[in-house]
Amino acid sequence: MLFRYIALLVLVSFFYIPSRAQDTILPDNSHLQVSLLTCGTGEEIYETFGHTAIRIVDSVAGTDMVYNYGTFDGYAENFELQFMRGKLLYYVTCYPYSIFVKEYEDYNRSIEEQVLQVSGGAKQSISHYLKNNALDENKYYKYDFFFDNCATRIRDVFRYALGVKFQYANVLPKEGNITFRQIINRYFYRTHGERVGVNLLLGSRIDKPMTNLDIMFLPDYLRDGLAGATLKGNPVVAKTQQVLGGSSHKPAGFNWVLALTIAIGLFTIIGLIIPAIKPVGRVMQFMVLFITGLLGCLMLVMWFATDHQGCQNNYNILWALPTNIIIAFAGKRNKSRYAIIGILLIFISLALHVFKVQELALLELSPILLSLLFIYGSMYRKSKIPA
Repeated sequence: MLFRYIALLVLVSFFYIPSRAQDTILPDNSHLQVSLLTCGTGEEIYETFGHTAIRIVDSVAGTDMVYNYGTFDGYAENFELQFMRGKLLYYVTCYPYSIFVKEYEDYNRSIEEQVLQVSGGAKQSISHYLKNNALDENKYYKYDFFFDNCATRIRDVFRYALGVKFQYANVLPKEGNITFRQIINRYFYRTHGERVGVNLLLGSRIDKPMTNLDIMFLPDYLRDGLAGATLKGNPVVAKTQQVLGGSSHKPAGFNWVLALTIAIGLFTIIGLIIPAIKPVGRVMQFMVLFITGLLGCLMLVMWFATDHQGCQNNYNILWALPTNIIIAFAGKRNKSRYAIIGILLIFISLALHVFKVQELALLELSPILLSLLFIYGSMYRKSKIPA
């Protein structure tokens, strides 16, 4: 009897152990290698945040291809207008890995590679998903820098292809509650003009705290999220390896925007205060009103006439009043009411900054806001002086 129980136990163990270990012991018959490619930053503004792509190597077919979601037709009709209005279609392309590497080598930009260590079935699922996306009827999408770009598309490839048991690592900065605006400003640390310009045109929607998935709109954070990702509790990536070194980290340059706004503020305020140089004050008053009015008009266009989600609800328009263009040419009319409204709106915009509804590029804007306060104050005072 004892012998029969032992024989039965051995028989059950013989069938049970291989079936339990099937996913890890059986060889990978997919003949595929899947990896994430993360590219470093470059000199152009559109290269500031890096890039990302997926590499698929098929050892049986002898192919080594890259799927790139960052492709657009620069020769399309009305390209500039379509880009500005947020209606430019991006699409996924599939082309040889060697061409991809050569392009980044020519521009001295780095490439890092993370090879996925998942089952053959998981690799085939990713490959099938990408091939289906690359079909003509599926490959186009309307690009949005924050919410639908080359990194978010690839972020979602892994989520959809690998299923609910796939989890990215938490890569949110330790300080927590970081916003889209705050994170992109870190990438603009060298290019002050671009940083201030982008901050002027982006609205309050990007001042909300990001989730862990949100922050992966940036290739660096997608890379880090995948580095610690798991599938059914097992690590997805063993290591991150360098393919190309790229250029070295560059220090921040001189903040010429701040120097310019300080100069504008000084000339405006001194010109309005000192009677001997009042002509300078009048010229500066006209320039500040006209330029802020133009900015306000541009903000309105980007808010209401484009599909750029990040440009919506832009409360910079509270201090950059489009009507300032008209006031700049208004001559000696009574503008006391306009001046009071202008001063009030500046303080409202500052309050929105303090309460983090929409952050201002306050370092560079402070001299301009101070100039506007002096201009409105001068308007009000002149309106009250008897003719």
